[in-house]
Amino acid sequence: MEVLKSRKILQDFIERQREMGKKIGFAPTMGALHDGHLSLYKEARKDNDLVISSIFVNPTQFNNQDDLAKYPRDVDRDLHILKNSGLVDAVYIPEVSDIYPEQAKSKNYDFGGLENEMEGKSRPGHFDGVGTVVEELFKQVKPDCAYFGEKDFQQLAIIKKMVEMQNLPVKIIGVPTHRADNGLALSSRNQRLSETRRDASKVIFETLTKVKTWFKEDSYPVIKDKVKDVFDDQQNMQLEYFLIAEEKTLKEAEFFYNDRKYRAFIVVIVDGVRLIDNLPM
Repeated sequence: MEVLKSRKILQDFIERQREMGKKIGFAPTMGALHDGHLSLYKEARKDNDLVISSIFVNPTQFNNQDDLAKYPRDVDRDLHILKNSGLVDAVYIPEVSDIYPEQAKSKNYDFGGLENEMEGKSRPGHFDGVGTVVEELFKQVKPDCAYFGEKDFQQLAIIKKMVEMQNLPVKIIGVPTHRADNGLALSSRNQRLSETRRDASKVIFETLTKVKTWFKEDSYPVIKDKVKDVFDDQQNMQLEYFLIAEEKTLKEAEFFYNDRKYRAFIVVIVDGVRLIDNLPM
């Protein structure tokens, strides 16, 4: 596995691969790797000659500087996981100056309103940061296909929109959320929870699974009340938000129409750690 530690080294590597006609699959990450990331590489392995990952903690997508400071970083551990997986041919580990040559600042995008829903309400500017770093990584890595987890479904939708708007020649592929045995969506943030609290957090996925059943039987206000009741009974867990939205627009549903696809979204704070999840209805 090649470790590419600068933009110039990456460019030379990509040129060589392109000269050999290789198809490139790419899965960008912020490190703190887990089995959810490996599921992206497995998917990329199916359709590409070459699989590239990146590790870059992007400063422009953090609204909270404390959150940025606490984000888990262990590049040696991540490289060990990547090498042992046998799934990745190269990993790009840029410096901030490789991504932001002048200053770490986001572009301003209009994602057609996708950025104003859910996470966008509580994290203004977050998706501008995501769009900026992903666009820059795509321009540097030049992948044919790029892979993102459905756990961050809003991010996935926004990246698809950004690629369309910027007319980038990249196919975006969403990969189903990878879960622990108890159903908890795998996330780098889970490392900040004790084993006991990780186990208790299985209630998030259990609730979404119940919502899938309630969706067929109950009105939306009744479903919201039932979800609120579940988390009112949990210790040291706060329901930040729960909603059901149309998959296409991410706008919260008022009524459910048979010809539209819906998805339930939830954010729960467990011992100060913010956990997100979603499930198609």
